[in-house]
Amino acid sequence: MPLGTWLKAGTSATALVLAMAGAATAAPAPAPAGESPAAQAAAVTLRYDDSRAAGWEAAIAAGVASWNANVSNVHLVEAASGTVAEIVIVATTGWPQATLGPVRPGRQVRVELGSQAVDQGYDKTRIAAHELGHSLGLPDTKPGPCSQLMSGSSAGTACTNATPNATERSRVQSAYASGVAALAHTDGRMLIDAP
Repeated sequence: MPLGTWLKAGTSATALVLAMAGAATAAPAPAPAGESPAAQAAAVTLRYDDSRAAGWEAAIAAGVASWNANVSNVHLVEAASGTVAEIVIVATTGWPQATLGPVRPGRQVRVELGSQAVDQGYDKTRIAAHELGHSLGLPDTKPGPCSQLMSGSSAGTACTNATPNATERSRVQSAYASGVAALAHTDGRMLIDAP
């Protein structure tokens, strides 16, 4: 076979392998109901580190799943060991609190999941989802009903809602609508969620 034919075959095979590899690594996560795959592909990915939040793992996973199921412009993923996370989650003995975002890739916010709220009867999953909401740029909406995730402790200890309502979802979608470039700068304020 002439050298030119070998080079064409090799170039075509290489292009095919590269195209297939790119497709495998660029596959977006499933979009929330009603969202287009194109909208999901533009999502900002934020990593979280919960390695210092012992006892909160299930609540954090449920809170992350709630946000990922309800917004498409931002996607939360657990940080791989040894990588820097945008959202650092720690367990504390005080009241839950978090840095107000929206956090951008390469920046960092802190979420403190305080056992004092759990000791008083508040739901761990609601706490985790609420504090993650602060990281995504949502302030408290106190006082407020249980249907508002960001009403936090003002909804009472019987409230276990960990799902953002339509307004909360819309605000996060808007904050991350144009990808990383349009995000507001994190102001660094810690919001303490004591009643």
